[in-house]
This record gives sequence, C-alpha cells and structure tokens, in this order.
Amino acid sequence: MTTPNTALFAALADAVDAGFDAETRFLAELVKVPSDNPAGDCAPHAARAAELLEAMGFTVERHPVPADLVRANGMISATNLIVRHRFGDGPTVALNAHGDVVPPGEGWSSDPYGAEIRDGVMYGRGVAVSKSDFATYAFALKALMATGAPLAGTVELHLTYDEEAGGEIGPKWLLDQGLSKPDYAVSASFAYSVVTAHNGCLHLEVQVDGKSAHAARPDTGFDALEAANGILSALYAHRPDLAKQRSAVTGITSPSLTIGLIQGGINTNVVPDRVTFRLDRRMIPEENPAEVEAGLRALIEQAATGREGIRVSVRRVLLARPFRSVGDAPRLAALFAGHAEAVLGQPVGQNGIPLYTDARHYSEAGIPTVLYGAGPRDLLEANGHRADEKLKLEDLRKATLVVARALADLLVA
Repeated sequence: MTTPNTALFAALADAVDAGFDAETRFLAELVKVPSDNPAGDCAPHAARAAELLEAMGFTVERHPVPADLVRANGMISATNLIVRHRFGDGPTVALNAHGDVVPPGEGWSSDPYGAEIRDGVMYGRGVAVSKSDFATYAFALKALMATGAPLAGTVELHLTYDEEAGGEIGPKWLLDQGLSKPDYAVSASFAYSVVTAHNGCLHLEVQVDGKSAHAARPDTGFDALEAANGILSALYAHRPDLAKQRSAVTGITSPSLTIGLIQGGINTNVVPDRVTFRLDRRMIPEENPAEVEAGLRALIEQAATGREGIRVSVRRVLLARPFRSVGDAPRLAALFAGHAEAVLGQPVGQNGIPLYTDARHYSEAGIPTVLYGAGPRDLLEANGHRADEKLKLEDLRKATLVVARALADLLVA
C-alpha cells in the first residue's frame, strides 16, 4: 500500500456513509427482480439494473449477447452491462459481479425476492452472491467521484449474467469481443478475505447404451444400468486417490469427484437400454485440466471394456479452469488486504476458495485479478446457494469503503 492519504480516505468514508441508504435501496431493487439461472432469462434484470445505474448518473452500455450464443450456453436471454468512468490517464480497473443466481429452492423464512431487512440483515436470493457487489462496486465508484480526488486511470463496472452457467458469455465474451481491455480486475467475493486462487471444474456427461428387453427375458438384452454401475463403481473407487492430493494454496484442500445427476430406463419391467449420468470433477490450482479430463476418460473406458453389447460415449459439458495469480496480482492482493484490515479492524488473509468463479476469465487473459466484495467470512455464513441467503448491511458498507480506498490507492495520480 502506498503512503496513506488520510484526508482522502476520510472523505471516502463520508461519501460511502452519505450514500448508504441509497445503496441499500439499490440492492433491494436488484434482489426483487428474479434472475434465476436456470432458466436463465436474465435480460429483464439487466434492464432494471441499467435503469438504476442511470438514475445514479452513470452512462450504461448495454451489450446483448446474440440469441444463438445464449441458447448454446443453456440460457434464454443475457445482456451484459458496462459502466466506464475515466479519471485521467492511467490503468483501467474492471470490477466484475454477476447478476444471475441459482433458483431459490424451498425452506425460506421470507420471500426470496422480498429483500426483507431484519436486525440489520437483508434476506433474498442473490443478496450475497453476487448482487451485493453490483452495489459495492457502483457505490465505491460513486464515492470516488464524489471526492473529486485527482486520480489517474479508469474504473469500469462489468455486470454480467452467466456465472451460474460458466461465464462464457459474460466476462469472457466481453474480453473476446474487445469491449474491454483492463489492466486489473476485481471479481465478486466475500468481505473478510482477499481471494487469490480457486479451483477449476470439469463436468462430463457419460452415456451408456445397451439394448432393451422384456424383464422376463433379460438374456435377450444388454443392460445399460448394469454397465453404468460398473463405471460408477470405478469412479467412486477413484475418490480416495484424489483425497491424497493436497493443494499448497491456503483455503483449498484436495480435488473431488461427485456424480450429481443420473437418469435412464424405460419401465420397471424392461431391461434399461440407456443410462446417462453427469459428473463434477473439482481441480485444485496445481492440476492440468487436459490431463484430468484424459485420465477420467481412460478410467471410464477401462471400466466399460469387455461388456458385450454396450457402447459408452463421453461428452464434455463444462470446463472451468482453475484461477491462479498472474502478473502483478500479488501487489493487487496486498493492496486490498491492507485496506480491508484498516477498515475491518482485524487481520485479513489472502487465500484460495474451493469454488470456481468468473475471475478465471480475466486471469486467463493475463490480467492481474483478485476476488473481493461484500459478504461474511465464508459462503456458508451467507447461506449462499441455500435458503435464507443473507447479507449484513454493515458488511456491505465496509466492503464498499474497502473497494473505494483500494481503487484510490491503485489510481493515485
């Protein structure tokens, strides 16, 4: 961190406090508009977010993703938003948060789209992951602008809508289209640590084909479920080997393998002719995704070998590569950690997380990137992807100030 600018940081704190009621209302409006993915009809939420940002005085670029590309990524509609504010000559910093969310599910104590506030805590789907950082980043930028500080550089808000589907038509699309060329990136995360690495993820779909037959004469068919059971057993037997691999990154442990979806069969009295299942393979940052996929395919092929009348095909559904520190990212991480510690009044670590996020698209493009945003110490505390997802509003306030201070430090003239 550079030499502290006490007056500027005090002015930023005053600006964040002055705008905080408006920030809370802004977040509530975002939560009230559903943007579940699936089904992935997210353009209406982008339209509302753009209206709210324009009401704050920002110029908002709307970048609709072509319909065929949206459908190819399993969604209905997606419009990415970019806000740019140039303070002067200097680096460009992109702040990326996603507005698509997982469906709410059951078990809520209040309306998942109600944005209800109880005891200083807002409840609602997406309030922590990551509609909160639409607010964090927008109001941090607004606070910077309010101080009139002589900064050198540009801040961009990248508000995207396909993180739950892999991020291919969100941040990656913006970068591939040349719509932004940032020098640094910050992606949505949690308030009590700076994230410098995360796991990768591989989804494979395995289709096992046999031949149907009457259950009274199973000998006249080829049982796809029996063959699938053999493959599944081989995959499950592989799990202990994964547990022996350990990542050197704090916050990340070992690779994992989960069979999350299976379907097949015709009827109770019919030998199954087809079984399909999908697996989720989480990769630690040290792993090579190509080697992981090749190893799984070989394991599946070996488990299916020798089974008469059985055909097995494997299709990649998703590949999210691990996120690693690149370029000047260590300095960026240290800067954010220093300001977070100053604002939160407690030590703030730099660590990895076992999830995968949109941050990887920036780092893969060679852009120094960290994850930082509003939220508690971990995803479980926020009930992320669970019923009663929540955010302490004081955490939102503090994260907004941290981001504003870090940007001011990074863009000092």
